Order: sequence, then structure tokens, then C-alpha cells
Amino acid sequence: MIAIVLTTKVHPHYSYPMTQPVLRFAPSPNGELHLGHAYSALLNQQMANDAGGKLLLRIEDIDLERCNPGLEAQMLNDLEWLGIEWDGVPRWQSEHLDAYQDALDTLEAEGLVYPSISSRGEVRHRISALEESGKTWPRDPDGVPHYPGEERLYTAEERAALKREAGKYSLRLDMAKALGRYTKPLEWYESGAGPKAETGKIPAHPAIWGDVLLGRKDVPTSYHLACVLDDALQGVSLIVRGQDLFHATSIHRLLQEVLGLPAPVYHHHRLILDDDGQKLAKSRKDTSLRQLRDAGLQPDDIKRMVGWEA
Repeated sequence: MIAIVLTTKVHPHYSYPMTQPVLRFAPSPNGELHLGHAYSALLNQQMANDAGGKLLLRIEDIDLERCNPGLEAQMLNDLEWLGIEWDGVPRWQSEHLDAYQDALDTLEAEGLVYPSISSRGEVRHRISALEESGKTWPRDPDGVPHYPGEERLYTAEERAALKREAGKYSLRLDMAKALGRYTKPLEWYESGAGPKAETGKIPAHPAIWGDVLLGRKDVPTSYHLACVLDDALQGVSLIVRGQDLFHATSIHRLLQEVLGLPAPVYHHHRLILDDDGQKLAKSRKDTSLRQLRDAGLQPDDIKRMVGWEA
């Protein structure tokens, strides 16, 4: 059973006016929606309705290789079938690349990002060899090795030359330099379940992610950067999303600070797991809403499957 209580005055230091909370559901059209997406969409809608707020729909389609119009149309149809309604028109991230580029340019001008050329596979190979020799190397919460960051030490001229000459490159946050700007700890307000201070505060630890990728030569953004900017530009005041993104909030709080953006309240909800206790994933092609629909199931059946009781 799900019992959600949301007040319009979650915390006294909240950055947004709380008279009408703004929430968002932000799926990616790079695969079919599954039961986990259904649960998150239902929860976002219920919390928005209970608080007299707005629910926005954002299409996170910056992955130009995997996202396509067919999957997007199917996703929108599945959400409508499930009974999800949103306020206003959707926001497509692919239509706002200029905004992300502007943010990257700002960070680069302040010396907070640097170009890098080693691929994830190359880094993984290097670090695996190092670890096999008995040495240790930090990894992020997803198990990915931190980027070594040799390019971090390049001069401005060397960085410019790398960008001119490299066929491909990424732009990464200089984590140490970004964190060096603050004398007090970063934190966020959490209204979801889990351990936190009586004030609802959670300490943020962005350093556990290392020098995260913020953009590429061909696409001037990453999930982290686009997510943070869109939340601010859309006036999102309460972010309701799965526990799998709990640790990513540390990065989002740091980006909000360096870009001068307000900080929303976060509510991380439980995940829908498969029979092996793993979270559902598009990449594994877990049973989708479309497959369940084709098998004759109705929206009420989906709600029962995710343990939903409104």
C-alpha cells in the first residue's frame, strides 16, 4: 500500500514558491515503457493532484541514436492509456540544445570543464589492468571507474588544440575545482523514505562520481546537465523519481550550485523489481506495458501489478 502525504510547505528554505508545486515525469523514448515507469508516472500524478500542483511531461530524447519517433509515439500512447495527464505541452530536450550549449560555455569559461578524449572502454581497460596489478582506483556508485583526467592539467592553449584536432571529445566537470568553490557542505531536501536528518536534509557527496561527463562534441549535453537545466527552466519544485537516481542527486545539487540554479525538493520512491530482485530495465527488454496491453491487460491490472492503491 502506498501512503503519500505532501504539504505545500515542505521546508522553510525551499527555493521555489510552494503555492502550487510543479512536478515532472521525464521518460526517454529509447525503448518501451515498463512497470517501473508506470509506477513512477502514477506516483507523480497522485502527488501533483494531492498537492494541487502541476504535472509536466518532458521527453528526454538527447540520445539521438537510440531515440526515435516510433518509440516516442508508442510511449505517449501508453501513458494516455494508463490515464496519465499532464499540464501544457511536453518539452523535448532535442529542441533545446542551444540552452545546454550555453551552460557548457559558461562552465568552460569559468574553467570548470575540460575536454577529454579517452573513451569509456579505454578507461575501463586501463583501470582493469591497474587493479589486476594490485592497485586500487575509485569507482562511482554505478561501478564505473573515475576518469583519470590527465587533460585536466592542460593549459588553455592545449585544451583548445585538443578540441580542434580531436575527431571526438567529451567535456567533463573538474570536480575538485567545482567543489573548491564551496566552504559549506552541499545537501538536499528529501521527502521520500530512507535515512535523513530530522530536517529532511541529505548530505550530497558529488566527489564519489569523479569528473562526470557533461557533454560531447556532437551533443552539447549529458543526462545530468540537461536534467538540471530543464528542471530549473520549467520551474520544477518537486522531483519524484526512483531510488536508482538517489546518488545522482549529489551531482545535480553541485551543478545547481555552480550554475546558480534553485534547488528543488526530491522524493525518491521504491523500485519495481523483477523475480531476481533486479530493477526493471529497457536494456534487458523487460516486459513492457505494450506487451501487457497486447496480452489483454487493462490499466487496473497494471496498478495491481505494481502494488498501487491510490
